[in-house]
Formats: sequence, C-alpha cells, structure tokens
Amino acid sequence: MLKIAVIPGDGIGKEVIPVGQLVLEAVGKKYNISFEWDLFNWSCEHYKQTGTMMPDDGLDVIGHHDAIYLGAVGFPGVPDHISLWGLLIPIRRAFQQYISLRPVKLFDGITSPLANRTAEDIDMVIVRENNEGEYSEIGGRIYRGTDQETVTQESVFTRRGVDRVMKYAFELAEKRKKHVTSATKSNGIVHTMPFWDERFAEMKKLHPGIKTDQYHIDILTANFVLHPDWYDVVVGSNLFGDILSDLGPAVAGTIGIAASGNINPEKDFPSMFEPVHGSAPDIAGKGIANPIGTIWAGAMMLEHLGHQEAADAIMNAIEISIREKVALTPDMGGKANTKECGKAIIDILS
Repeated sequence: MLKIAVIPGDGIGKEVIPVGQLVLEAVGKKYNISFEWDLFNWSCEHYKQTGTMMPDDGLDVIGHHDAIYLGAVGFPGVPDHISLWGLLIPIRRAFQQYISLRPVKLFDGITSPLANRTAEDIDMVIVRENNEGEYSEIGGRIYRGTDQETVTQESVFTRRGVDRVMKYAFELAEKRKKHVTSATKSNGIVHTMPFWDERFAEMKKLHPGIKTDQYHIDILTANFVLHPDWYDVVVGSNLFGDILSDLGPAVAGTIGIAASGNINPEKDFPSMFEPVHGSAPDIAGKGIANPIGTIWAGAMMLEHLGHQEAADAIMNAIEISIREKVALTPDMGGKANTKECGKAIIDILS
C-alpha cells in the first residue's frame, strides 16, 4: 500500500490531479499496487480563508507519507511570493528535496517549434539544485519609498549542497548517455559561480568515464534552441535550473506535458511530484488542461518508489497516445478535454 498525500492546489491543478490518480489506479490494478490517497486542500483559496497556505502542522501531517502528489500553486489575488513560500518551498526544504528532476523529451507526434528537429534530437534531463542557491531568505529592504531605497538579496551556495546535486547528476548520467553539462556564469558572478565551477571540476575527477562540458547560462539557453541534441544531463543552480527546465519543454513542443520530481534521494523524507505547467488561471475551469505532465509525474513517483515496470507502462501509454494522436488536448492540436485525454491513456494501459 502506497500512502500518498494529494495536494491539488490551485487552478488546473484541481482538474489534472484527479485524472493522474485515475491513471495510477489503473496501472496499480495491472501491477498489484494499491494506493491510499489523503487529500489536502491547501491552496490560495485556503490562504484567503485562513491566512495561511497550509496549517501550522502541515509538514508534520504529510511527513509520514510515501510521496506527495501536487497539482499547482498560485492564483490571482495572492502574491506569488506568498503562495510559493507558504507551501511549495517549505515542503521542498523541510523534506530535503534537494534535487529537482525535470526530464525534457520530444515525443513522436509532437512538432517542435525548432525546425527539422525529431524525437532523436531532444532527450535530456535537467537536474536543478532545489534547496539553496539564489532562492534564499537572506536579504532585506531599507529606506522604503525614498530615493535611497536599497534592496539586497543574498545567494547561498554550500559545498554540501553543491556537491550533492552534482553527484546526483553524474550518477544519473552513468545510467543514460554518460554526459553532464554544467550551467554557470562565472565570468559575471564573482563568488558563487567560480565556486560552482571548482566543485564541478572536483566531481569530474571522481567520474572519469563521463564526458563533461560547461557553458555560461546565456549561451547555454541559446544552445538549447540551436543545438538541443548536444545535451544529456544538465546540472544547474536553483535559478539557472529553474529557467532551463521551462525552456527545455518549450523546445520540446509544449510545457503541458512536462513533469518534475522534487527528490529526497536518501528517502529519509517523502519526495513530491508535480507537473511543471503551474496553475494556468487563464484556462482553469474550462476542462481543457493537458493532464499528461501530471500523469508523467505520477510515473516518476512510481519509479522513485521502486515500481519501475508500472512507471514504464505509463510512459509507453503516453508515447502511444501522442504518437497516434489519441484524444489530445487543444494545446497539442487536438480537441479532447482533460478527462478524455486521461481516459485514452488508461485505455491503452488496459
């Protein structure tokens, strides 16, 4: 029995998470996996009602689950820094989910916005540091409203934090195409990025069989567009990884199918799995949201929990549905609604 904390969250999260659960239930019946779902309606709506994104004991409540299945966070009327720092970031940090794992893949049946690119050209994984870096709470503002107004925001890079994300990236590359790319900006950021480069150089020594390269973030984003076939595993800081893991799915055709895992590799705490797309308030309530990112995130959850065969079955069903254009949502050129898209994947699984 897998005990899963379910947080649909905001906007289309409430529409895609139930579809993801149905797919997981379907694959569970096929591979003898049972689920216990605990629903938590923590969201911007919860914030408007209570003044908090989640209860004071929220982390304690979900901390003993096997994993967390999250829909989306954020909605108009609640500032993004409140919704993010009130729910998503506390979960990532309290549960040491220091790896943000974001696969990028162009599926057969999807046309990339890049000319003449095929599924063989775009297949990479972004490994984003998820607990420190540029997203720190250190800083402040003084002399508000005057011509002397001053704002500071500190980045925090620790050897432990940098080494562990790089170690994860290299070990992942061992299972893939044995190539790691580092995202840096040491020509302009004088302290943290040279340190990042130094630790990358040390990690390379421990993995002599892995091909490596590094690019400054500005040219790396350009190369994602010009040469996406160059990349396998790309490791970056919290900010750089965040940027790249939106750009990657964009060059692969649609962010609607992109999935991510917030991973605690040691499994001392639950990991959290979610689609990349966010709450999409512009289409919320219309029933047309693409559930594939959420379904893919469910497959990542099963893989993390040791159910590789079931995870592979979901991915195979996703690939078939896209390749054969079975019940695709409007963002992929189809006319299916959210539930129809999910049902098509379930039918293929069956």
